[in-house]
Amino acid sequence: MNLRQGGREVGKTLPRPKAILCVSAHWETRGTLVTAMEKPTTIHDFGGFPPKLYEVQYPAPGSPELAAEAKKILTKTEVGLDQKWGLDHGCWSVVKHLYPAADVPVIQMSLDYYQSPQAHYDLAKELSALRKKGVLIIGSGNLVHNLQRVAWDKLNEPGFAFDWATEASETMRRYILNGDHKELINYKTQGRAFDLAIPTPEHFLPLLYILALKEDSEEVSIFNDKSVAGSLSMTSVKIGRSN
Repeated sequence: MNLRQGGREVGKTLPRPKAILCVSAHWETRGTLVTAMEKPTTIHDFGGFPPKLYEVQYPAPGSPELAAEAKKILTKTEVGLDQKWGLDHGCWSVVKHLYPAADVPVIQMSLDYYQSPQAHYDLAKELSALRKKGVLIIGSGNLVHNLQRVAWDKLNEPGFAFDWATEASETMRRYILNGDHKELINYKTQGRAFDLAIPTPEHFLPLLYILALKEDSEEVSIFNDKSVAGSLSMTSVKIGRSN
């Protein structure tokens, strides 16, 4: 199952949200910001990809009201209201498969690169108030993301992964399914495989936002569990009830 198929299949199982809040690996800031415009632009924040990708538009409405509510309920840090960013490809490349009609309001929340993994996890706990009001929380990144070690000659070899990437992926899956959040928060203590899988934190931190929202009675499932080009993974995690 590819990302498009996986996203659309999962989208069918989710209760239709009132709005979406997305935490993307591609919006790092000093401090925490949320997009607060009525009509966020589609940002093509990448290079070297096929021209058709630069033509993609995802014209979902924004929600200044949701942004203001997020600012109010997030007490762990000061939250700024942003009018410039829009929806980056970490957001729209995921959401467009869940809701291709672009008819659900979307806001993004940035990653404060000065905060610790524990601080991100604790901040995410506060988003549960929005979730209980029908807001879908999405974290967009990769469990394994090392661009320096991508095997470009293996791009067309489905599932190819280096040994360290396989080790890290299997350990992460076990921690996720067993609810061992502390081990994932303390990923820097997990050894060489994790060091190679997470050379920088921005693609890993969105996972912590999702895990922090899990309630004791909720199930966790994994889909799109595929490796790409040796040092990337498309593994996705779903928490919560289905339709």
